[in-house]
Amino acid sequence: MIMTPVYMTAEGLERLTAELNMLRDVKRSEIAAMIKDAKDAGDISENAGYDEAKEKQAFVEGRIQELEQLLKRAEIIADGDGSGTIVVGSRVTIAEDGEEAETFRIVGSAEADPTKGTISNESPLGKALIGKTALDAVEIMTPNGTPLRFTVISVA
Repeated sequence: MIMTPVYMTAEGLERLTAELNMLRDVKRSEIAAMIKDAKDAGDISENAGYDEAKEKQAFVEGRIQELEQLLKRAEIIADGDGSGTIVVGSRVTIAEDGEEAETFRIVGSAEADPTKGTISNESPLGKALIGKTALDAVEIMTPNGTPLRFTVISVA
């Protein structure tokens, strides 16, 4: 099985590691206490508190597994490589034809959040930008088939 890398910033790695530690060290104990309390309350076959605690436990354990896999494949990215070519880690300023310019950092999918100025290298726009330089034009298709054109203003 090929393990594809999960690109992330050092800050992203730190955030995910902190979340994993919190889930392991805090949430597991809280949920175990909830399950114990529900069992102590008597018959668990019709105990809503027990059912809720077991659902929370399943969610937390699933998230722990997800985070462990992400962190196992984590590859730290630095800010752009300084070549002027867009790579994972670059800060890119782009303008859609006729619109105001926006700046994004290209990151891995695990920490992409366009509302916070990061886009995934696996997104249609991220894929189209990789390898481009300032003043290059990029075109992507929207889900409804309408093309969007962007111009790369700068790469850092």
